[in-house]
Amino acid sequence: MSSTMRAFVLTGPGESSVQEVPAPRAVAGEVVVDVERAGVCGTDVEFFTGAMAYLHQGHSAYPMRLGHEWAGTVTAVGEGVDPAWLGRRVMGDTMLGDRTCRRCRKGHQHTCERRQEVGIRGGRAGALAERLAVPAWSLHALPDTVDAVLGALVEPGGNALRAARAADVGEGDRALVLGPGTIGLLTAMFLRAAGAEVHLMGVGSLEFSRSLGFTNSWTRETLPSLPFDAVVDATGAAGSPALAVELVEPAGRVVYIGLSGNPSRVDTRELVLKDVTAVGVLSASPGLAETIEAYASGVVDPRPLVAATVGLAEAGAVLAGERVGGAGPKVHIDPRR
Repeated sequence: MSSTMRAFVLTGPGESSVQEVPAPRAVAGEVVVDVERAGVCGTDVEFFTGAMAYLHQGHSAYPMRLGHEWAGTVTAVGEGVDPAWLGRRVMGDTMLGDRTCRRCRKGHQHTCERRQEVGIRGGRAGALAERLAVPAWSLHALPDTVDAVLGALVEPGGNALRAARAADVGEGDRALVLGPGTIGLLTAMFLRAAGAEVHLMGVGSLEFSRSLGFTNSWTRETLPSLPFDAVVDATGAAGSPALAVELVEPAGRVVYIGLSGNPSRVDTRELVLKDVTAVGVLSASPGLAETIEAYASGVVDPRPLVAATVGLAEAGAVLAGERVGGAGPKVHIDPRR
């Protein structure tokens, strides 16, 4: 195995290149994975533009290696790691808690104050590279029916599954998802699988969401006046959290999974007077295993969301906003190209 590898390195806002860097080693408790697919998401774009809050809070710093939605094959294991992982196809949790603090012990390691986040926080290099090192405990094995494309969609899918579960709707209920991007569409898929009547609201063309079978896709101007038992905000718009509370039925639920660049305001008087339950979703961590099961069984098929798969050399252009491939919102990177 070569001692170096190719990796996409972000050196500053809008500054990036594919570099030859030292390949990771499998230290005690960790594995090395040959990366087959890595997804690009909004968080990566925020790092590329310099807008990501972690940069200003001291949690992250340039140079950095992005990539937290990934799938690959384990090619090396460190001391103390079960050798049965060798050759296994896997994806991994983004959130790496210290596993000793109170939050971790309570099962909430994704909220650990001292956590690393793969490709995001604490200097933990990400998957926009030929190889990746992660703790063995963070791995999830992928069955044969979940290929690399689906495997790299497990992380965003875990976020969406948690948002759909938090909406707590099923047969006979109606749910509205604000924002038909990757997370919004995945959430809509899980809500549909739960039996709810699903509506989507976005801006611009909604042809793609309709092509996925979501015929109830609207703009703010065309949204029908219907009672929504749950509203999921999967946008980055500062006004959407308040709109969700406005649109939800009394005694309903609002779920917040989108983050705006500016503070958003919700009038808690409206929450109280409508007896609304509000839930925030930070991470995919508690939903990864169930997402893999949903993909493996075909209950949810997110494959159409991937517009294109490109090589490391094209990652910078994708992060800069260049459109490639089809109409789907997700672009994958194959580091082997």
